[in-house]
Amino acid sequence: MNILIKGGRVIDPKNKIDAVMDILLENGKISKIAKNITTKTETFIDAHGKIVAPGIVDMHVHLREPGREDKETVSSATAAAASAGVTTVLAMPNTHPAMDCAENINLLKKIISKSAKINVLICAAISRGRLGQELNDFVKLQKAGALAVSDDGSSVDSDVLMLAALKAAAKCRLLTICHCEDKSLSCFGVMNTGFNSTRLGLRGISKASEYKRIERDIKLAEKVKAAVHIAHLSCSESVEIVAKAKKRGVLVTCETAPHYFSLTEEALLDYDTNKKMNPPLRAPSDLLAIKQGLKDGTIDAIASDHAPHTENEKNIEFERAEFGVVGLETELAVGITELVTPGILSLSQLMQKISLNPSRILGIDKGTLSIGAAADIMIVSADQLWTVEKKKLLSKSRNSAFLGKQLRGVVDYTICSGKIIFKR
Repeated sequence: MNILIKGGRVIDPKNKIDAVMDILLENGKISKIAKNITTKTETFIDAHGKIVAPGIVDMHVHLREPGREDKETVSSATAAAASAGVTTVLAMPNTHPAMDCAENINLLKKIISKSAKINVLICAAISRGRLGQELNDFVKLQKAGALAVSDDGSSVDSDVLMLAALKAAAKCRLLTICHCEDKSLSCFGVMNTGFNSTRLGLRGISKASEYKRIERDIKLAEKVKAAVHIAHLSCSESVEIVAKAKKRGVLVTCETAPHYFSLTEEALLDYDTNKKMNPPLRAPSDLLAIKQGLKDGTIDAIASDHAPHTENEKNIEFERAEFGVVGLETELAVGITELVTPGILSLSQLMQKISLNPSRILGIDKGTLSIGAAADIMIVSADQLWTVEKKKLLSKSRNSAFLGKQLRGVVDYTICSGKIIFKR
């Protein structure tokens, strides 16, 4: 299918484009970007007044399949992603069974080939069963198709094992993604440690449980000159540690999630379990630090940390409820609402955080509208308001932290490999 997209505001940070132009898509690729393209095509999209940008590359998504199809499936998650302009996701390895061997990766690849609506990349586990005790064979994982390694959902406690993992990953040129949590410091907590946790009678999770482990993982990566990516930064100390490491020349990148620059621990005053995640929502000063880190470039990327859970895992007492929130369908709109509208980032800078930078970090040829690139594109009405409603979410689970919130930015079309996979 050949497609001509006419008259949209084309935003492509890689090629420094921000102008009203036309885009011609032929045979699944971008073949031409110019003003007043007149080529006749099978499909014509009028994009006047809309943003045309690379599809979102979300490098932190929990698909739950195989093993917890009651929460989410590859099919439901990628349909939800497509509705929100996401054209590529990196699937985290905490499935059942975990992505800790070639056989399990091949199983997931078969599921992806049958049911994925978008590009799905695979992150394998660092340790066998994600238990932090035995290092997996990274060479075999890479040959099976893994793009990165992580024990996400858990942190590798052993310094020796983590150092070995960083060395092995560097040798294979696999990216190591770190969930940074020292459980001896988080101590079975359920929200940020502070006045509000005391007020609510809930066990706290200290910021030190995050930033102390980030400090350790960066030091280990620096020791062996390995690249390391820090997932879901939530607090000011973490931002400061990453900034200092970058200045020293450490090969460190990092991401945050939309809830950390839009919500604080005060959102938990009514014990809303849809706002319970790990790391937890922090203090207002931490939110400001996350926004500043995005603005000054310390924080490279924004990822959803899409973590679906069933109603019976969320609609229970706060301390017993599962950690995690869905985010694929709201990440772009929260970014526009909380970062672009107040002037913290420009639209081009937001596209860099959600598309180009994740692609660069993962080493994939995505996040660009370059001639010859795969036609992964979203067309967005950036100023259109909408309200997040549970019944309208396409994810199999509906545990959004933004239910009832009015957001700005609606995706009208999502195109993946030159095919229209979503039209509002």
